[in-house]
Amino acid sequence: MPDSSASRTRTIERVVHKSDSFEDAAAWDRAQHLHLSPQERQHIARVLKARVFPSDAPDVRAWRTR
Repeated sequence: MPDSSASRTRTIERVVHKSDSFEDAAAWDRAQHLHLSPQERQHIARVLKARVFPSDAPDVRAWRTR
């Protein structure tokens, strides 16, 4: 039986953009964010959430029960 997590794993293509100014870099960054689909944004949010709040992290609501 294949691992279900392997089917959900995606490779993210790294893109490099050299800018001549901070304003150009900020404009390019905004354009990249605007071109993401809602599904891509949700995927990125899930990946970042999993990095910051791993599944083995204690529930912060549990401190009140002590």
